[in-house]
Amino acid sequence: MKQIRLAYIGGGSKAWARVFMNDLALTEEIFGEIVLYDIDRAAAERNRRIGERINALPETKTRWRYTVADTLEQALTGADFVAISILPGTFDDMAADVHLPERFGIYQSVGDTVGPGGVLRAMRTVPLFEGFARAIRGCCPNAWVINLTNPMTILCRTLFDVFPGIKAFGCCHEVFHAEEFLCCVLHEMTGLPRPDRHALSVDASGVNHFTWITEARYQNIDVMALLPGFIERFYEQGYCEQGNDPQAFRSDNPFLYGNEVKMDLYTRFGALAAAGDRHLAEFVNGSWYLKDKDDPERWLFHLTSVDYRKADQRRKISESETIAAGETPPVLRQSDEELIRLMKAILGFGPVISNANTPNRGQMPQMPLGTVVETNCVFDNGSVRPVLANPLPREAAALVRIHAQNTENLYAAIRNRDLDRCREVFLQQPLCACLTPADGRALFTEMVRATAGCLQPFYDLSNL
Repeated sequence: MKQIRLAYIGGGSKAWARVFMNDLALTEEIFGEIVLYDIDRAAAERNRRIGERINALPETKTRWRYTVADTLEQALTGADFVAISILPGTFDDMAADVHLPERFGIYQSVGDTVGPGGVLRAMRTVPLFEGFARAIRGCCPNAWVINLTNPMTILCRTLFDVFPGIKAFGCCHEVFHAEEFLCCVLHEMTGLPRPDRHALSVDASGVNHFTWITEARYQNIDVMALLPGFIERFYEQGYCEQGNDPQAFRSDNPFLYGNEVKMDLYTRFGALAAAGDRHLAEFVNGSWYLKDKDDPERWLFHLTSVDYRKADQRRKISESETIAAGETPPVLRQSDEELIRLMKAILGFGPVISNANTPNRGQMPQMPLGTVVETNCVFDNGSVRPVLANPLPREAAALVRIHAQNTENLYAAIRNRDLDRCREVFLQQPLCACLTPADGRALFTEMVRATAGCLQPFYDLSNL
């Protein structure tokens, strides 16, 4: 057994915290203290009480001490690990990110990574991560820092730029769903039982939410070679890998999709885009999959309105309040998230290969050095070592390179608090290709003004 102290920035989380606490309770070999820090202290206190309720369950394997810190520095001091999972701003800010561009014919199915929404979200989140990086450097410079916040690529870039010696990586579950999709391909095309995704060996590379799988094997079977036949069979009707119903995306759940975008991109580029279709559609010209409000449904995915997110948040807060008060017992359920598994590998409990976001040190030769890329890494005994990735098809690599360069340009603009340069990167987003320069400037100004409460502490908005 190893004892650890983990600082959780965003410890008042309305959803992910409960997933994390469940996984902690069901793990073995590590124990210790989880220090919750959040600007919403009441939410962090609520999660502390939920942690205590989980500790009281008889099926809990490891009981953790949950505490709430008054300050960021108090949370970080002495930490072995730091997890960062925050909502930058409010859902009202996100509503401006996602829905204001609709007046100009730009539809976003997520709005948190690229496109107009991704740029504005980065503008208000990068300055926060600058502060986190400085505090980590001062309070726990040897801690492992795990970023779970979007936009993942630029926020990881921030951590490494502000604190070059930081031991950090970005952790995202989107590739896991692509692995589950490939398990479905294997099952449908061979009749073999659907395996656990960990039984696959895959090569994945790209930038977060726009990562591509170029190789996938199960035992002696080349799963990628099965894709053309699978696509011919399921392209029109779609196929959802989540759950037991391939048509589950036809439900009211806006987060599910039929993988038709993924299959279309594979047919065109010869590699499997390894994020959900809602994310993938935002990385390419809007006329491909988001040319109007009804286009996503034609491509078997959904727009996720911020009103839906607000209602979902209210529901989760209500659930958390009843659990924290002892009115409803918590239900322990192991998730498919990798965080605990990766932490244990770093602590020396055996190597793990998984995708992670780290600076490019040559693991993706097609991308500029220093840009943050997502590739396989080996997690083992105090190290996270990126694995040299297979080359992407040239056309796919060209699409990825656009976003790698846009991220670098946007980071430089935000670091210098240069609104003009931020606006130019905004205009270069593929989803903004439909805008004239004048319309782009007008939309950018409107979106900045709509979220000025988050931006004013960091930018001079007087000339807008």
